[in-house]
Amino acid sequence: MRSFRFVLSRRWLLFAVAIVLVAYATWWLGEWQFHRLEDRKASNQIVRHNESVPPTPVSEVLAPGRDVADTDEWRIVSATGRYAVDDTVVVRYRTRDGVAGIDVVVPLVTADGTAVLVDRGWMAADNSHLDLSKVPEPPTGEVDVSGWVRADGTGSSTQVTDQSVRAISSVQIGSALDRPLYGGFVELRSEDPAPASPLAQVELPELNNGPHFFYGLQWWFFGVLAVFGFFYLMYDEWRNGARGDREGRSLPKRVRPGRGQSERSIPPSTGSIAPDTNDDAGESKKAAARPNSSGSP
Repeated sequence: MRSFRFVLSRRWLLFAVAIVLVAYATWWLGEWQFHRLEDRKASNQIVRHNESVPPTPVSEVLAPGRDVADTDEWRIVSATGRYAVDDTVVVRYRTRDGVAGIDVVVPLVTADGTAVLVDRGWMAADNSHLDLSKVPEPPTGEVDVSGWVRADGTGSSTQVTDQSVRAISSVQIGSALDRPLYGGFVELRSEDPAPASPLAQVELPELNNGPHFFYGLQWWFFGVLAVFGFFYLMYDEWRNGARGDREGRSLPKRVRPGRGQSERSIPPSTGSIAPDTNDDAGESKKAAARPNSSGSP
């Protein structure tokens, strides 16, 4: 019976190390997907709770220079003030259903002079040739608004250029407009009085668990498949070696290959056949066919 000593060879040891790394990586990726699932469930629970709570005055949820708390994301707040139309900022590259467009953000200045950024909604627009004069204006005079609290964006996409950004940040916009702003911003839910040309309302998050559970199972399945494949290949190597040993023992000794010589290189044995001879000159097959001394054959 052949042993598994071949597993200790350099080739198989390297193979085993590679499988261990693959198994660990797939386990870690599966865990990562399941952690994302838990985060998604917790976030959805916060959104569901905040949507069921009556609107709260913006000053009780947001504050100048303060980040939005995770538990306040998508909370509904209310505010009263006047829109600063001249300080309108657009958010580029907001595509909906394959149509290019922008979000229109206008500061709403409250009674104490602090403004809250209000994302009034979406409109189709050509981002490469944007004309701000075509952006519908908000209601004039004092306006009551309500909307969902959102946290500031981060990174280079929040930099303001020609009154446009790619992500909203109250810090960057407040600095560019030289206005005191509440931290975070509000995505419009309603405004009173209603505007002459309303914009498309912001898209609310989908409160589902996403594909994270199945992604996690897929990664774990890949890891199990890699381990199973390793042991199957190891068994196949052992089986082929054992079969070769049995076939080698079944060969007769006279035809077993010698050192440095394979079975196929042994020439076949033809044996030895001695010719039939006869001592009588007249009957000898070796006699030459020529005339004898008497001249007769």
